[in-house]
Amino acid sequence: MTHFRGTYTVLITPFTADGSAVDVAALERLVEWQITEGIHGLIPLGSTGEFLSMTREERQLVTETVIRTANGRVPVLIGTGAEWTRDCVELSLEAQSMGADGVMIIPPFYSCPNEDELFAHYRAVGEAIDIPIMIYNNPATANVDLIPSTVARLAQIDTVNYIKESTLEVTRVRDIIELCGERMNVFAGILGYESFWLGACGWIAVASNLLPKLSAQMFEAAVDRGNRDEALAIYKKILPIVRAVGGPHYVAASKAGLDMLGLAVGDPRAPRLPLALPQQHALRAALEELQVIGSLRG
Repeated sequence: MTHFRGTYTVLITPFTADGSAVDVAALERLVEWQITEGIHGLIPLGSTGEFLSMTREERQLVTETVIRTANGRVPVLIGTGAEWTRDCVELSLEAQSMGADGVMIIPPFYSCPNEDELFAHYRAVGEAIDIPIMIYNNPATANVDLIPSTVARLAQIDTVNYIKESTLEVTRVRDIIELCGERMNVFAGILGYESFWLGACGWIAVASNLLPKLSAQMFEAAVDRGNRDEALAIYKKILPIVRAVGGPHYVAASKAGLDMLGLAVGDPRAPRLPLALPQQHALRAALEELQVIGSLRG
């Protein structure tokens, strides 16, 4: 079984200019560039990938495209979150059959399941598939908080081996590792740099849609080499982009940024709106500071 570690990009989904379809050619270019830049893994169909604004057929197309283009060079985990457990099981089985290395599953986001219901949900998926499950804690969007004691219970499911921890409580990393030991590997969802020093084995980043090389290098400096000065210097360099693509505009800002780099990926789908002009100007200034404007043209 593949051991996942490093910086993984939670990929945006490129759409055509009119928003009517997935732009397969743009997605292929994005995946190829990410891998060439040294990213350690890819996660399509997460929140940043607008999975809730896509048809089942579009999700299949994105899954197929990313797995085919990656061609085993980096791990690909597919977001298979769904409100209904049956749908989540079916999506996870489909991802496995299409060659995914793992799946990332956010809790059901409307029904606000309790701990017993969460355990039953993840156990149903775990009993159906053989590839690793990364549970995804993002209480701001899922209305459910996978607190460390709940994570410890979920870790009893054989295939639940990873968690994306997306709160601003960095001590969650410490507590999950203390409670779960080797049964759970922690990826930071927001606080990548901060989480590395408490034992996180990876970072699932939005900013790496725009800065895959630097985002991967920060992990390597911190975790592979234990070089705090080098890692902190990279962190300070990318922090303006981390902030620009954080918060409620993470999809719009990521897409606007890729357009500035030279890869047209379309606008977010409604109800999301394109990035407002003041935020566009700030993002462009930050990317200009890093001298990456236009780097993806041609």
